[in-house]
Amino acid sequence: MTQESSETQIPAFLPVLITSIFLAAVGLVGLVILVLMTVPTLGPRWLLYFLVTLLFSGLALPAIYYLHLRFPSNPPATARVLIRETLWVGIYVDLILWLQFGRVLNFALAIFIALGLIFIEILIRWRERSRFSPDHSSDD
Repeated sequence: MTQESSETQIPAFLPVLITSIFLAAVGLVGLVILVLMTVPTLGPRWLLYFLVTLLFSGLALPAIYYLHLRFPSNPPATARVLIRETLWVGIYVDLILWLQFGRVLNFALAIFIALGLIFIEILIRWRERSRFSPDHSSDD
């Protein structure tokens, strides 16, 4: 009988929910303060991207957790995978926002960026799956 470590299982929902609420709250409160108290110069604009990343990563975390519960993978998604995938969502929203500020965003570009980020995540997950991990079962 093999015992799986907590590193190879999807984490419990409560820590994911607490992390999600914390990220979304910090991002939302920060954005409200940023919009109401600053002018759009270089520093606050970079802070805007950081806070948007926090907000949308926090909002995406429960959805990505649910997708990993609904469609399990081999190896199972760890907390590291969940955080990385939610950061991809935050980076995607940042890229869309940045391109919209430059007035170069269109629907096709948004789709190509999303497909590119999904492809990068698929390649990372393939690399994780192909790593050699010897079976630690005892044959005694």
